[in-house]
Amino acid sequence: MNPSSAPDSKKKLFGLIGKDIAYSFSRSYFTDKFRDLGLNDYRYVNFDLQNLDQFKSVVAPQLDHIGGLNVTIPYKEEIIPYLDEVDPEALQIGAVNTIKILPTGKLKGFNTDAFGFEASLSKMLRPNHEAALILGTGGASKAVAFVLEKLGLSFRFVSRQKSGEESLTYADLDELTLRSHLLIVNCTPLGTFPEIDKKPDLPYEYLGSDHLLFDLIYNPAKTAFLREGEKRGAKILNGSQMLEKQADRAWAIWNSP
Repeated sequence: MNPSSAPDSKKKLFGLIGKDIAYSFSRSYFTDKFRDLGLNDYRYVNFDLQNLDQFKSVVAPQLDHIGGLNVTIPYKEEIIPYLDEVDPEALQIGAVNTIKILPTGKLKGFNTDAFGFEASLSKMLRPNHEAALILGTGGASKAVAFVLEKLGLSFRFVSRQKSGEESLTYADLDELTLRSHLLIVNCTPLGTFPEIDKKPDLPYEYLGSDHLLFDLIYNPAKTAFLREGEKRGAKILNGSQMLEKQADRAWAIWNSP
């Protein structure tokens, strides 16, 4: 894409809405992208909001100059009532991580997490990965579930407390459960820098070479969760490629008519 096809030249500010996001992948990724595209007067900033009520006072007054927004933990679900429109796929998922500012000034929500997750996972998926455990029940887990259902895989959510009839708690996990769910996706923040020694409470001794462990975390590149799987022969994948794919998809949405 050349600079002439970038968003409205009056809208040179882009940003990420989240909480405690100094570590953010998005800011460095888009800063590099703008430089590579020669968009030297474009900026990407973090809107670090301690609660989403601040959206109206911090973000909304700048919308005339904003070309697009990303949304991260913990606001991917909470942001929906603040939007004027939601893309049908994002509505089905129940979470938004990308906001397009329409020419009318209205805000439309999209989900590019699902696109990024599917693009990243598909290269590693094998026929024996028929059933999955999704660790966590936040906005990202909903995009993961959407993709797994699309691919025809069965799955169960795992959290500290039951979140539905088919969900499990960590205390429910045993050898049979892990042997029969060979794809495990961590959608929790456990293990994120700087608390790199934390990990989901699994019976890791039951992991083996047939397992695929996918951690949506990208910093550190190899979390304690992934290390536990790797030393038992499991295939492992972190969230860096997923994030790149979803970010590029967001950029395409911002630039679409």
